[in-house]
Amino acid sequence: MEQLVKLATQIGERLKASNQTVTTAESCTGGGISYVLTEVAGSSAWFERAFVTYSNDAKRELVGVATDTLVDHGAVSEEVVAEMAAGALKEANADFALAVSGIAGPTGGSEEKPVGMVCFGWATRKGIVTETCLFDGDRHEIRRNTIAHSLCRLLSYLESEKPEQ
Repeated sequence: MEQLVKLATQIGERLKASNQTVTTAESCTGGGISYVLTEVAGSSAWFERAFVTYSNDAKRELVGVATDTLVDHGAVSEEVVAEMAAGALKEANADFALAVSGIAGPTGGSEEKPVGMVCFGWATRKGIVTETCLFDGDRHEIRRNTIAHSLCRLLSYLESEKPEQ
C-alpha cells in the first residue's frame, strides 16, 4: 500500500502544480484506485470524484456506456473502458479520467476472457488511450496490480505532458 500511496502522491503533486483534476470510473477495483488517490492529504485539490460502475447498469447510468457497446463487446473490453473514461471525464468535468474493467476472479473467466484480464482506459480532452493486460495471482493480487498499473500509466502520462500555457 505504501508504494501505491507514493505513486498517488506524485500524481497529486503534478496535478496540483498544473491546476488539473482527475476522476475514476472503476469496475473490478470497486473504488480501490480512488481510495489510494484519496489517501493523500490534500487530494481534494486535484481529485474530483469517483464512479464505481461495478454493474452494467451503473456503467450505462453513471458514465454513459452504450448498451450496444456492452452487448457487442462485453463489460471487459477496451471499447467499454474507452466509453467509461470518456463518460467519467465529461460527468466530472475533470482533466484526466482513468477507467478499469476486468475479471479479478476467482470465477467469471472464460477461454476468451480469462481471470486476470483487465482493460484500461485513460482519457483527456485530447483523446483516449486503451490497453488490455493479463495479470497473474489471486483476486487481491489482480486488483492490486490493476490499481498499480493504472496509476503508473497516469503518472507516466503526466510526466510526459507539458502543461498548456
